[in-house]
Amino acid sequence: MTSHSLFLLPGDGIGPEVMAEVEKLVHWFSKQGIARFETDRGLVGGSAYDAHGAAISEADMAKAQAADAVLFGAVGGPKWDKVPYEVRPEAGLLRLRKDLGLFANLRPAICYPALADASSLKRDVVEGLDILIVRELTGGVYFGEPKVIGTRDDGAHKGEKYAIDTQVYDTYEIERIARVAFDLAKTRKNKVSSAEKRNVMKTGVLWNEVVTRIHQTEYPDAALDHVLADNCAMQLVRWPKQFDVIVTDNLFGDVLSDVAAMLTGSLGMLPSASLGAPDARTGRRKSLYEPVHGSAPDIAGKGYANPIAMIGSFAMALRYSLNLGDWADKLDRAIAAVLAQGIRTRDIASDAMPANASTSEMGEAILKALQKIA
Repeated sequence: MTSHSLFLLPGDGIGPEVMAEVEKLVHWFSKQGIARFETDRGLVGGSAYDAHGAAISEADMAKAQAADAVLFGAVGGPKWDKVPYEVRPEAGLLRLRKDLGLFANLRPAICYPALADASSLKRDVVEGLDILIVRELTGGVYFGEPKVIGTRDDGAHKGEKYAIDTQVYDTYEIERIARVAFDLAKTRKNKVSSAEKRNVMKTGVLWNEVVTRIHQTEYPDAALDHVLADNCAMQLVRWPKQFDVIVTDNLFGDVLSDVAAMLTGSLGMLPSASLGAPDARTGRRKSLYEPVHGSAPDIAGKGYANPIAMIGSFAMALRYSLNLGDWADKLDRAIAAVLAQGIRTRDIASDAMPANASTSEMGEAILKALQKIA
């Protein structure tokens, strides 16, 4: 039986609650002899700052580097609003992405039939929606230098503060994220939409040129269209099913993936994967899997959190890191079955389907459905 190492970073807020439901699944997989999981836990975000004065410790970074996959909950909360910028809770996630080389962020947006009415859009617009946003994760404006806040020392605005964030992309960064998008498109409808702002940004001009070249020279059988990022946001709300795979940069990917997330009815439903380059010798990628929702400190500890996004993130780990794609499919089917039964946490409840499950009850229902499928 293959052994896999998982490093769990529950984080803050509802992170530990939703991670607990994944741990139940991990225990079941091991007990059934499907796979052996060696798990370890660490601190990240506010909890790490409280313990170590940093958003993640060096010891936990080393464990993340060594793991087959990292499962990440959520970070942040009002308690840490005034900590120094460089050790803010989110800095732990940014460091994980950068040090592990996690340049490709996969954000699926799937609308389960049972939840079509939970979306703010009409049922016919979102029912059956299945799109994938591929976001470049380690370049662009979030990491570009210089990144400063300064004070004007001359001129008409002397004494006023100014801020600079720098958007930078190298050719190789665009090439590798484009290849990830086209490779994933092969397993779907073989259609890629590339979103940038070439009309006003030089990085957009380069992005468009590089993606076009990669398409023509390496993936000529795929369909490719280019869309301005602001128009892409509009089209996601107008008719999202026109898209299949959307590839975009770090900043626009952050925005567009949250727009796509809400098409499905709740941020609590959607997982994500962040992948590095394949190791030349082993073919293994560094990887981190996390729900797209935040730490939701207002509901932490109340049993209201929806664990489906965290469970879905574990399913993505099974698929992309652990060579257990068939079990990822079964886990996805279990989630769909539970929703079809009318089981709802508060975030996906409606007048017709009121909330009837706590965090742990939703997790247990999914495990029970998986046992039935298995």
